[in-house]
Amino acid sequence: MAGKKQFDVGVALDAAMIQFWRAGYADTSLDDLSRTTGLNRSSIYSSFGDKDSLYLRCLDRYAARYGNWYDQALSCASEDPLQAVRAFFEITLQRIADPDVPDGCLIAQTAMAAPTLSPTIAARANEALDFQHARLRTALKAARLTEGDADDFAVHITAVNQSLAVMSKTGASRKQLRTVIDISTSALAHALHARS
Repeated sequence: MAGKKQFDVGVALDAAMIQFWRAGYADTSLDDLSRTTGLNRSSIYSSFGDKDSLYLRCLDRYAARYGNWYDQALSCASEDPLQAVRAFFEITLQRIADPDVPDGCLIAQTAMAAPTLSPTIAARANEALDFQHARLRTALKAARLTEGDADDFAVHITAVNQSLAVMSKTGASRKQLRTVIDISTSALAHALHARS
């Protein structure tokens, strides 16, 4: 349309997501979002709604992007469950090492700030964590673990994965992060061996 500025919604959402991820919801102002997206306030409101609505879109985008990669990593779980879980953790390590994104995890960060956020945003973060747990449980059940063991390891691996993100924000070394992963995969290997 003539007279209307066109922009790439995906690029704007990525910029907003990085801003929220870097500074957190509370410390990100509309001016920050305007600066990082290149959109004025009215364009932000007309395109994405209020700050909560934009944050929810960013959470969904983040969860879908990394969720797809996690799904690909776990796709071989029925043939090689240990390799699948290692590949799952590798996605997290790659994200942590990526210089183009902030340390940590937007979902973990949101979950930790949940008491100060709207119930809708807090619920969306919990949904993302629940989906992560379900994704892992499904993969581990395909690896022929019992229902109980698959669920227990899914809870554990979800918690470890989130803790890696938190540890990265506090400056943990790659060696320390790998040690945490190695202990978790060793426990899983033991459980899988006991089932064979």
